[in-house]
Amino acid sequence: MTKKIIAFALLSFIAGCANAQFADSIKMQLLKDWNRSKEYTLSYLNTMPANAYSFKPQDSVRTFAQQMIHMAQGTVSLMAAGTDVKIPGIINRQNLENIPSALNADSVKYFITLSYDYAISSLTTFNMANSFEYVRRGNFNESRLAWMLKGYEHQAHHRGQTTIYLRTAGLIPPNEKLFDN
Repeated sequence: MTKKIIAFALLSFIAGCANAQFADSIKMQLLKDWNRSKEYTLSYLNTMPANAYSFKPQDSVRTFAQQMIHMAQGTVSLMAAGTDVKIPGIINRQNLENIPSALNADSVKYFITLSYDYAISSLTTFNMANSFEYVRRGNFNESRLAWMLKGYEHQAHHRGQTTIYLRTAGLIPPNEKLFDN
């Protein structure tokens, strides 16, 4: 009987260690992806000339700057739902994408950098054991991990949308950075 208890305890310990290693592996991959995406997005910002941040390919869409500001605020909001880390006040303003002083090249780069730094920092301190804790936001009830993945998807979606802005402005978008070099 004692051998069975010891064997069960040992197996439980090993399973717990394996789960912790798995969670750490997921976290490390997410951090790697967020850092790569930050670099990639900054290369998009550096490709668009500062005097063209107000460019939009047609009248019914956001400007390049507004797309990026929307991306920054959405990323922070979704990551906050996932990690429960307080959002920096300056990026938590309503309608930031409609405030002219936020739309110049330097401001956009500042807010984009702030949003990625927030995502990376909040993920770094996040306890992956809480990944499947559910968080309700409005009509949506998702796991913390799902909120974080939606934050990643959101930034990739909006960065991808700005590819057409660069091409329509006669610029060549940065090469994909799907894997680290």
